[in-house]
Amino acid sequence: MGDLEVDLQGSVLRVVLNRPRVLNALTAPMVDDLTATLEGLSSRDDVRTVLISGAGGAFSTGADLSGTDAHESFDVSALDRANRLVRAVVRCDQPVVAAVDGVAAGVGCSLALACDLVVAAESASFLLAFARVGLMPDGGATATVTAAVGRPRAMRMALLAEPLSGSEAYAAGLVSHLCEDAAFAETVDALVRRLAAGAPLAQAATKRAVNAAALHHLEPALESERRGQSLLLRTDDAAEGMAAFSERRPPRFSGE
Repeated sequence: MGDLEVDLQGSVLRVVLNRPRVLNALTAPMVDDLTATLEGLSSRDDVRTVLISGAGGAFSTGADLSGTDAHESFDVSALDRANRLVRAVVRCDQPVVAAVDGVAAGVGCSLALACDLVVAAESASFLLAFARVGLMPDGGATATVTAAVGRPRAMRMALLAEPLSGSEAYAAGLVSHLCEDAAFAETVDALVRRLAAGAPLAQAATKRAVNAAALHHLEPALESERRGQSLLLRTDDAAEGMAAFSERRPPRFSGE
């Protein structure tokens, strides 16, 4: 089994982020493969719904920042890769569902929130962790989170890197569905089956119209995030934040 599992069951394309030992931290090949999978759906009529989930009780902790050279290897290409993935999720004609039964952090959170529907277990948590490593949210999160919960809560999540539990995320309007942990798999399966039985042309038109109304500022946000993150990646604070993350210690930011 690879780091990204793709399996067509009926007319539901089930995609599993499969690096449970590192809480499904995203590598460049994983992001590229997921993007290519979504972009390739425009030529397929056998897929009615896409389900993205994580293995081992987590969705994804975001970009893989492990190793001593994380700061050197994490550059603007990672931003372009994440932006392309988010665009693929939003532009995909089929409804895309994120199933989150654990942590969704960093760009993993951005990916989940770019999906059309998000099913959260009560044990789930949603975290814009970027501030903890001296960076800003990317992957379109400045647009999707603000559209969902408003400026005050978006600022709180982004500036303080405070997680929201599944229940808190649902109450805030960040996710579409909430369920008890024991009912998670059943709830997800029922939802994707219902979507797969729907009218695909109507679903595609509805998705385009809702996103045009709610996420009309997504493209400017992606470009703004790219500019800001590109600058931040060259700072001492980003290097310190990533080193501290790898070494499991509090960062010491200098403002440089």
